[in-house]
Amino acid sequence: MSRKTVRIGLTGVVLVGAFAGLMYSTLSEGTEYYKHVDEVMVAPQDWEGKRLQLHGYVVPNSILRKRDSLEYRFQVHSNGEVVQASYTGIVPDTFTDDAEVVLKGVLTPHGFEVQPDGVMAKCPSKYEAAPAVGPAAGASSVVPTGSD
Repeated sequence: MSRKTVRIGLTGVVLVGAFAGLMYSTLSEGTEYYKHVDEVMVAPQDWEGKRLQLHGYVVPNSILRKRDSLEYRFQVHSNGEVVQASYTGIVPDTFTDDAEVVLKGVLTPHGFEVQPDGVMAKCPSKYEAAPAVGPAAGASSVVPTGSD
C-alpha cells in the first residue's frame, strides 16, 4: 500500500470514530422517556434514575408549599397510581388541583424530583372555543373597522 492510501484510510477511520462519538454523546444526553404515572409506578425500580417526562393529574388537596419559599410537594395520579413529586421554582398559573401536568425530571426512591422549569400544566378545556351553533356557524368572527 502506498503512503497516500494509508493516510486516506486513517483519515476515514478518525472521521467515522468522531461522528460515532458525537452521535452517541448527543443521543445519550437527550434521551427522555414520556410516560404516564400508571406506566411508571407498575415497576418504579425500572425507571429510577432515568430522565422522564411524567404525565398525570394533580391529586386534589395535595399541593403543599413551604412557607416563604418556592418549594412544592404534591402528588400526581393516573389510572389509580400515585407518585409523590417535589419541585423548587415558579409554577404555572394553571397548576391547581386536578390540573393535567407533564413533569420533567428523575424518579428516585423518595418520589419524582422535578427539574428546574420542569412543570408544565396543560390549559383546562374552559379555554377551548365552544362549537358554533346556528346560521352564524360559518360566519367569520372578525368585524371590519371601516378604515381602509
